[in-house]
Amino acid sequence: MSRHKKALAADKLMTAVLYCVAGFFLLLLGCFTVYVLVKGFSGLDASVFAFNANGIGNQFFNTVYLVFLSLLFSVPVGVCAGVYMAEYARPGRLTNFIRTCMETLSSLPSIVVGLFGALVFVELIHGKWNLFAGALAVSILSLPLITTTTEDALRAVPPKWKEGSFALGATHWQTIAKVLLPACVPRIITGVILAAGRGFGEAAALLYTAGMSTDINWKSWNLSSPTCPLNPFRPGETLALHIWASRTEAVAPNAAQIANVSSAVLILMVLAFSIGARSLGRHLDRKLTGSAK
Repeated sequence: MSRHKKALAADKLMTAVLYCVAGFFLLLLGCFTVYVLVKGFSGLDASVFAFNANGIGNQFFNTVYLVFLSLLFSVPVGVCAGVYMAEYARPGRLTNFIRTCMETLSSLPSIVVGLFGALVFVELIHGKWNLFAGALAVSILSLPLITTTTEDALRAVPPKWKEGSFALGATHWQTIAKVLLPACVPRIITGVILAAGRGFGEAAALLYTAGMSTDINWKSWNLSSPTCPLNPFRPGETLALHIWASRTEAVAPNAAQIANVSSAVLILMVLAFSIGARSLGRHLDRKLTGSAK
């Protein structure tokens, strides 16, 4: 057999292997999703979705609100850090030290971040468990991911784009804001989706920061009220924490069903956020790059 035929055979073999691996993971994901959804929604009682102490509506809102607060902090800081690392940081010991810090931060166990958040965001200010402290703890976990994604996206832009912008008389910052960042929107959105996914499913870091109690009065919209839904300085149990508590500490007869429903709702929430963020990313990409009609 000639070298050419051997190369073609090896290429076909590896292609088949990779397709099989991809198919296996897709099948595994599909089976897992179907199992959780069927387990959660079979024999469902609609009262479980109530926004009161007997339902999971308040936990659903707390989860969305906490992820929103965390992204409000981590996305601007992470994107700016990625721009600095890709466009301004010079190779050297300081840059290598920053990269080491980011890699260390991304590998920290979430329970350690939760303990740090409890010490800095709760104990040092003599406060109580609150959603804002939980959002800051989740942001610490998300920052390395968004920063790395932004840096890699900027470095992947063809050099001719930057050179063409400079040739037209644009400054460095104008090139970053008007050329490079718009071209990186889809990949930055991917980083945001991954960061939000971690926020949706995070539990350990929130045990010591956001707390495991929820007292919401949907008729109170005074931000200073401890029962106001939009007050970020109130305790707020998320769906992930609610699932853990329902499986380990709950004494209610329907605790298992509540945990199953919460798991199904959490999966649908992450799926809906991912689809929405992808659609927004494609829309912004068409608009910012001038491909929209």
